[in-house]
Amino acid sequence: MSSEDMINTPEEEGMQIYEYIVDNAESESLQMGDMVMKLRNADTTGQFLCSTARYLAAVDRERFDRWIAPLVEGAIEKDRDRRYIGSLLEALWGADYKERAEELKASDDNFRRIYKRIYSEGAL
Repeated sequence: MSSEDMINTPEEEGMQIYEYIVDNAESESLQMGDMVMKLRNADTTGQFLCSTARYLAAVDRERFDRWIAPLVEGAIEKDRDRRYIGSLLEALWGADYKERAEELKASDDNFRRIYKRIYSEGAL
């Protein structure tokens, strides 16, 4: 594979979009909706969707809340191997998410979907 092919891989594009969001998250001119859609299209594994959701939640959960949900939804769709979505549980719902699992499953569809995938042995 040539270096030109490597630059155009989905992984490289996903990383570039993630870095752009991180570098410009505080900018008023960032078109977050467009960037989230581009990332959802570029990220084939859910890795960068998860990383972006965790980053935005850490920076300002309330401010970025409307963009975190579509990032998480995309990550759930893309991360078929469950390599990345498990990290969202504590990052987005807190260290006590296991103790609050029943409440969170009832109130948050994204939490319910991730929890079901990660802890598929238990009853829902």
